[in-house]
Amino acid sequence: MKKLYEDERIDYIAGTELKVIQSPSVFSFSIDAILLARFTYVPIQKGAILDLCTGNGVVPLVLSTRSKAKIIGVEIQERLFDMACRNGKMNELEQQLYFEHADLNELPNTIKKNSFDVVTCNPPYFKTITEEERNKSLHLAIARHEIHCTLDDVIRTCSQYVRQKGKVTIVHRPERLSDIITLMKKYRIEAKRMQLVHPKAGKEANIVLIEGIKDGHSGLKCLPSLTVYGEDGEYTKEFKEVYIG
Repeated sequence: MKKLYEDERIDYIAGTELKVIQSPSVFSFSIDAILLARFTYVPIQKGAILDLCTGNGVVPLVLSTRSKAKIIGVEIQERLFDMACRNGKMNELEQQLYFEHADLNELPNTIKKNSFDVVTCNPPYFKTITEEERNKSLHLAIARHEIHCTLDDVIRTCSQYVRQKGKVTIVHRPERLSDIITLMKKYRIEAKRMQLVHPKAGKEANIVLIEGIKDGHSGLKCLPSLTVYGEDGEYTKEFKEVYIG
């Protein structure tokens, strides 16, 4: 297994001792992935977690600092899957983390339906894509745009693989919130907890975190919003407490 490709670098994940391989031309995680991993409910001692659209495995890496559960990450892009595997190995987490190179619409039989305590996903956000975006970097285009999976595909798959009363957590853009809640209801997931994230005070939210329970009772709790940057251009105290953990 190759350690680093020419365009890759090794960074640290804030608030942890974890190292992560990244590439600006292929995949680099952003704030939303870390927030998803911090926001997600996790069983502490045992259980099973499934992370869809795992990219370079950053969400499973952060979840491993909060839970001893077995974590499976699924990624369709072979280069990103390879990066995730190397990240697991580099951090000596092979006993807890497992990565599968697969399309979330056609998961292998080894990944059992209705068996996960938690399913997480940081899916592609955008419905459409220009030829310029596609041609600039296909890796980034697939990660950001609904080329291989739609929001419907994501939520349907989450519902298929989470156990009854298990939790599904998604990070997305606020403009898709009504779609997310509608699709969750369609696939028997009841939205229970959500949080909006604003880049700066006075700016519209650009991230939404939402958790649902399969076959749960109605009742949505809205957490206080987070603001990322203060007037000084630095992270706010509230954001650092969440982001760094």
